[in-house]
Amino acid sequence: MVSGLVFFFSRPSPGRSIPLDKTESSIQVSIRRTLDDGEPVNAEVLALVPARSGSKSVRDKNVYPLAGHPLLGWSIAAARKSALIDRVLLTTDSPTYAAVGDTYGAEVPFLRPAALATDDALDNSFVEHALNWLVDNGGEPELLINLRPTTPLRRPEVIDKAIEQFRAFEGFTALRSVHEMSESALKTFEIINGLLRPMGSPDGTVDDVNLPRQQYPSTYDANGYVDILSTEVIRSSDTLYGDRVVPFITERTLEIDTPADIEYLEYLVELNPDLVESLFT
Repeated sequence: MVSGLVFFFSRPSPGRSIPLDKTESSIQVSIRRTLDDGEPVNAEVLALVPARSGSKSVRDKNVYPLAGHPLLGWSIAAARKSALIDRVLLTTDSPTYAAVGDTYGAEVPFLRPAALATDDALDNSFVEHALNWLVDNGGEPELLINLRPTTPLRRPEVIDKAIEQFRAFEGFTALRSVHEMSESALKTFEIINGLLRPMGSPDGTVDDVNLPRQQYPSTYDANGYVDILSTEVIRSSDTLYGDRVVPFITERTLEIDTPADIEYLEYLVELNPDLVESLFT
């Protein structure tokens, strides 16, 4: 098992807060850096940080300040510290988020169309939009490393282990990070007509899944720590992951969906300063 080291953090060192009122001119600065100032216009491994605006569960979730740094800044910092990632690109529909991403060192060469940043827009849409831009501006990478801001507590060396694992064997179409669920999903329930039924078994009863947990197979949650996508697979199959996705097992990892998740995340960061220091110094 590969450890993501996501639960062992202590009190953060003071962080600098990033203002969110920079103008759209900052985006043009990022474009010029990418195309004119000697930065590579192609790379084998590109980190893609998706950060749409308009979150309803936690307002402006992707720029929520954690230890003085917006969540999207954590993903950018981890990617920039990786030894195997060549380039970091932020895809967002928000000029404000774009300016923040530029501050943290990501390329922000375009704004994502609003139609690709809705609640029900699929990941395929923003990935393909980014790839199409890359084709027109230097070429596609071999691999895309999808680093969602909502899973901010990452170690760059763990990202590198995932890349190494994906490249070590032929035939994988993608890699997705997961952690083992505390109890098998086969012991979970849904509510049908006001009654508990085993998941996927509308005619079953609670007793049907009341066996000891050791008698059920382990099941896993996708956690957003690191997803690795193959450009070749995306283009040839019209899917993101394909049909041979290798699991990358991490320790239990917090993915932010609710205000309660934010509170717990702040507690985790206060436990140890080493991750904050390693990413932002």
